[in-house]
Amino acid sequence: MNPTSYSILLLLFLGQLAFAQENEFGELSPDSALVWLSDHYVENPEKFHERALRTLAQTYQVKDEQLMAEAHLLLMRWHAYHVLFTIDSIFYHGEKAIALLKRTGDQANLAAASAELAYEYIDENDLERSEELIFNAIALYEALGDDKGLGAAYHTLSKIFRSQKEPELAIKYGLASLEASKKSEDHQTTALAWSVLILAYHDVGELDKAIEAGDNCIETLNSFVPEDPFTLARAYGYRGKVWADLGDYQKSLEDNQKSYAIVEAEIGAERPAAQTYRQGIGHAYFLQGNYEEALPHLKASIEGYEKLGQSRHPAMQGEYREIADCYYQLGDYQKAFLNQKIAHEIFDTLMQNRIANLESEGLLKYESGKKDQAIAEQATIIKQNNRIQWLGMGMIGLLLLFLSTLFYYFRRNKKIAGALLVKNKENELLLKEIHHRVKNNLQTISSLLSLQSESISDQSALDAVQESKNRVASMALIHQKLYQGENLAAIEMRDYFETIGKAIKDSFGERAKNVSLEVDMSEIELDVDTAVPVGLITNELITNSLKHAFPNKQKGQILITLTQDENDLLKLHVVDNGQNTATGSVVKKESGFGTLLIQLLTTQLGGKLEQSTKAGTSTIIQFPRQEKSVA
Repeated sequence: MNPTSYSILLLLFLGQLAFAQENEFGELSPDSALVWLSDHYVENPEKFHERALRTLAQTYQVKDEQLMAEAHLLLMRWHAYHVLFTIDSIFYHGEKAIALLKRTGDQANLAAASAELAYEYIDENDLERSEELIFNAIALYEALGDDKGLGAAYHTLSKIFRSQKEPELAIKYGLASLEASKKSEDHQTTALAWSVLILAYHDVGELDKAIEAGDNCIETLNSFVPEDPFTLARAYGYRGKVWADLGDYQKSLEDNQKSYAIVEAEIGAERPAAQTYRQGIGHAYFLQGNYEEALPHLKASIEGYEKLGQSRHPAMQGEYREIADCYYQLGDYQKAFLNQKIAHEIFDTLMQNRIANLESEGLLKYESGKKDQAIAEQATIIKQNNRIQWLGMGMIGLLLLFLSTLFYYFRRNKKIAGALLVKNKENELLLKEIHHRVKNNLQTISSLLSLQSESISDQSALDAVQESKNRVASMALIHQKLYQGENLAAIEMRDYFETIGKAIKDSFGERAKNVSLEVDMSEIELDVDTAVPVGLITNELITNSLKHAFPNKQKGQILITLTQDENDLLKLHVVDNGQNTATGSVVKKESGFGTLLIQLLTTQLGGKLEQSTKAGTSTIIQFPRQEKSVA
């Protein structure tokens, strides 16, 4: 069983805990629960997310793929609207929904899910996946004859082309979105289309049309869609940017202040997303030369982007430069220098890929021109001396051809080697990102378990939740070690045991303060497929010892070793010197899920389990080292 399977089991385990709570919502059938959740996901009542996860788990229990798809789609929309967790949650539920809807043949929901997820991929800058999804959605909407859906899809396509620096195409599909949405009287999409046209007209320098688009967007929202304050806030912000380029800094300031006031009223000033809206206010003050007023707004915007994990967002390059200019004008030259340095670093990051592509293209053109020039010069020499130097020039020509061939193959091999090096680095970064995202997903599950534990009063249930959190932590730590380390194929187990052991001990608080935990072993690296079950087994054994071997805060010690003999046979030994809870040579301190998990994981490793109770409790698991597969 791989780590992803354990993540799914833990998610289902969370759903089963939630079902144990008897309340009115829990008595609803999955389809009825989905109707209620769909009606309330925007207002986001208390425990909405918990109920949504519970319903998702229930749809998996009944194995109804249509309900499973609708539950994932609902969670995608909830995450996208409220942005309480990482953006990975949006993509996870969206891709799950699309895969399930393809199997069920629900074309209408498949089109809607594809279009909505395409919109989210724009912000993640994955424009290739975004394009693929939106063109699929357009084809589905055309087949269904759905003008409303088609208008929304054209709006997303318009936004994609603007992100790709193709404003003319953005304008073309923005106007197509307006035409389709007017047919269906979809005022929401009409307003969204106008909002993208503000930016697209601004990009091509048609500022008067950009102002007109802003007026139309704001008028449409105020007249027909008053329940969408965020689009209205963006429209004021976009129009404020155009006023700034037209030189009317006061109107720019007023529009940006209206934009921020709307967002602040909706979600509060402390939310990172709200802080980013202060960028336009700071920019307007900066253009007016009011540097003291500009500085706190610009700094708040930077803080918002950093909290959202976008500390190197392209828009922040200009913000850091404006902050540097503010400090310079106010006489704080050190801070001015530091902020200018950050702006330059962001610029370097954005330009690296462009420079690499331009270098490759420029070198190719240079070599081609160089070859053409050499051929022309050669032809002239041959023409002038053809009567007296036929033989000599023929030999020179052959020599040049030979050298050119050698040079060609040398350059080709050099380019291939360079491309392979770049590809290897890209694959390494991708693998690190995969481990990072798996770790993030496991931490999200741990957070959900923490939330769930707050509503549990029964101590045994609370202990079960804590043990599940420790299991999640043991898996998350493995993926963290992988993406932080130099070796992406293996984990050094001594450091891992020390880290996870301390974390488990800390989770027991005062109960374990007199127990010391020691790891006595040399450095041994294990691949991830072996490290995950070994980590989970060790987690269970440490937990059992802390729970049962040292009652009444008794002093004691837990020792962990992992050795390897000359036959590549590994031996994991976990021993404590606490009280025995049974007699005989074999003891099971835990007869529930933990013991079953140890037995299953030992079988997965192809190992043998031995336990005894001589002077404490000793557990030895011997298993062969797995051979690493070659991809």
